[in-house]
Amino acid sequence: MPTSNLTRIQYTQLDTATWCVTAQVSESISHLVTESLWKKSLWLSSYNTSCKDIIKLNSLNWHYQVATAAPRHSVPALARKQRQQQRQGVRQLLQELLKKLEIDDTLDESSFPYRLVNSQHYVCFSHTDANSSKQTTESNQANLTRLHSKIAVVISRQRPAGIDIEINNIAWHVVKRFYSESELAILQELSTDQRERTAKLLWQIKESFIKVNQYTLAQGLGMDYSHLIPSLIENDKEINSTSVPNDSEDANCQSVYRIAALQSQQTVIVF
Repeated sequence: MPTSNLTRIQYTQLDTATWCVTAQVSESISHLVTESLWKKSLWLSSYNTSCKDIIKLNSLNWHYQVATAAPRHSVPALARKQRQQQRQGVRQLLQELLKKLEIDDTLDESSFPYRLVNSQHYVCFSHTDANSSKQTTESNQANLTRLHSKIAVVISRQRPAGIDIEINNIAWHVVKRFYSESELAILQELSTDQRERTAKLLWQIKESFIKVNQYTLAQGLGMDYSHLIPSLIENDKEINSTSVPNDSEDANCQSVYRIAALQSQQTVIVF
């Protein structure tokens, strides 16, 4: 069985009721090669190849697989493994955070937003997209050793919180498709570096509010947060806390949410 490993764990307390943790999760994927060779041995046996010949051929093929890059057809398998890794990783990371906070509880995944069974604290997960990083995929094809993902968890005692962790910038054609006219008008006036950084932060804010308010993807990405852009440009602090009205009709939600941008952790939290 593959084993997951959490590294670079970073804990952050955002206020007296909200905590988050980020980490990198990695998993050995060399077993995919073994699985591929096993399937090939079954294929050979169906053509009445002797057991001795199968062992000999697999031995030769093994040396070939180790010495060269992963075959192209393994990429979908790697993506599937990475999604499984992320799902397992965020839940393992949640347990690490609960241990850190000395909370003895379990996760209720029966409905959104997720909550802890006993304390009823709100929980939200985020992880990097398995298909978002071309560089990661190509690296896995070349090395065929480990899969890596960035993962994040937030716990809120008072109300739903959203979290989003992103490694890559958001492509400009994607920005133009989803962002409001007001947001685009401001972004187009910025330098390339400022535009990329600000567009990414806006994306993370939108994703976080989608999780807070249970918006549809199109609805959430289309929300206008242009009024936040000046503070995103001006404030480069490690924790950039900004208040923003919440338009949720849920009577249990307070009217103003705060936004924290953890720059070194590539993470944004709405809480």
